[in-house]
Amino acid sequence: MTIKVKGLRWWMIGLLTLGTITNYLARSSLSVAAPTVMHHLNISTQQYGWITGAFLIMYPIGAPLTGYLMDRIGLRMGFLLCGVLWSLICMAHGFAEGWVGLLLLRGALGLVEAAFIPGGMRAATYWFPAQERGTAAGVFNLGTSTGAILAPPLIAWSILHYDWHIAFMIVGAFGLAWAVLWLLLYRHPDRHPALSKEEAAYIDATQEQAGSPSRAAHAGEGQPPKLFEILKQRNFWGIALPRFCADPVWGTLGYWMPLYLYQARGFDLKAIALTAWLPFVAADLGCMVGGPLSAWLKRRFDVPLVNGKRIAFTMAACLMTGMAGVGFVHSPAMAVFLLCLGGFAHQTLSITVISMSADLFPRREVGTVTGLAALVAGLGNFAFTMTMGWFVGRVGYAPFFVALGFGDLIGATILWTLVRRNETPQPEASARQARA
Repeated sequence: MTIKVKGLRWWMIGLLTLGTITNYLARSSLSVAAPTVMHHLNISTQQYGWITGAFLIMYPIGAPLTGYLMDRIGLRMGFLLCGVLWSLICMAHGFAEGWVGLLLLRGALGLVEAAFIPGGMRAATYWFPAQERGTAAGVFNLGTSTGAILAPPLIAWSILHYDWHIAFMIVGAFGLAWAVLWLLLYRHPDRHPALSKEEAAYIDATQEQAGSPSRAAHAGEGQPPKLFEILKQRNFWGIALPRFCADPVWGTLGYWMPLYLYQARGFDLKAIALTAWLPFVAADLGCMVGGPLSAWLKRRFDVPLVNGKRIAFTMAACLMTGMAGVGFVHSPAMAVFLLCLGGFAHQTLSITVISMSADLFPRREVGTVTGLAALVAGLGNFAFTMTMGWFVGRVGYAPFFVALGFGDLIGATILWTLVRRNETPQPEASARQARA
C-alpha cells in the first residue's frame, strides 16, 4: 500500500523551487567568476558585454519555446530535459577557451533557462486550486533570489579551493542532481501515488469551473495551444504589457545595482558584498505577499481573484514609486533601503501578474501564455538595459530610477484596462488527459 503524503502539492512546489535555485546558480555563475575568467581568457569589458547580452537576447526567445514545450510534452519530461541541458551548458563554461565560446554558451543557457517560469506556472495550475496559485508562484520564485544569494559564496569558495573551471562543474553538478530528483519524485497529480483522495478533491474544487466534461472534450485538452489565437486576445496583452513595464526593475537589480553602488555611491567591493544581497532578500519577502493578499481579499471581502491580484499589483506599483528617489537621496543607506523597497514591490506585483495566466487561460495553454508574456517582458528588460548602457555615462543613473519608479503605474493602468475576467472560456478538461 502506497503511503499518502499530506500536503503533497507543497512538496511538489518545493521540489520545483530547488530546481529554480539550481537554475539561478547556473545563471549567476559567470557574473561571480567574471574577474577571474576575464583575466585568464584575456576577455575585454566590451567582449564581456557581448557575452552577457547573448543571455539577455536568448532568454526572452526561449520563454515561449520552452513554455510551448511544457504544454506539448508535459512537465516531467520538459523540466527534466531543460534541467539536464542548463546543467551541462553550465559545465561546458569550464571548457571555454575564449569569449566567442562563452558568448555561444551564454546564449544557449538563456534559451533553456527560460523554462522555469512557464513550467512553474503550469505546475501551479495543475497542483493548486485557484486561490492558492499566486502563493505557489511566489514559493517557486523564491528560488530566483535564493540562487542569486547563494551563487557568490559558492563560486568564490570553488575558485579559491580549486579553480574557475571546477566552479562551473560544481554548479552544473547541483543541477544534474536536481534533475535526478525531479525524474524520481515528480508525477502529474492524477498519476502520483502519494496524492490522497482528499487533497485531490481539494485541488480539483476550483479547477476550470466553467463548462462540463463534454465541453472539455470539445475544447480538446490534449491539443497543442494555438499561438495566434492567444496573441489576438486582449487578456494576453493585459498581462504581457505590465510585465514589459515591470521586468526592467529586476534587470537593473541583477546587472546594474553593484556597478551603481560602486560608481555613484563610492562603495568598495567589501561594502558591495555586504549590501548588494539585501534587495534580493526583500524580493523573497515580496514573493510571499502578492498571492496571499489576493486570496485574503477573496476570503474577507469576496473580491474575485483576478481583481484581487489587480489590487495587489496596484498597491505594489504605488510602493515602487519610492525607487524613483534612489538617485536623489544623499544617504547611501537610504539608497540601499529604496533599492530593497523596489525589490520587494517588484516581486509582489510580478508574482500577481505572472500567476494571472492560470486564471485567464485554459490549463493546456498556461505554459505557452506565460512563455509568450515572458518574451514581451524580456524585450522590455533588454531595451531598458541597452538604453542604460548607452546613456548612463551621459545623464547618470537618476533618470533611470525615476523611470523604474513610475513604470509600474503604467502597467497597473494597462492591467485594469485590458484584462477581462473569463474572457477566455476555461474548459474543465480532466487532468487525466494531460501529459505528466
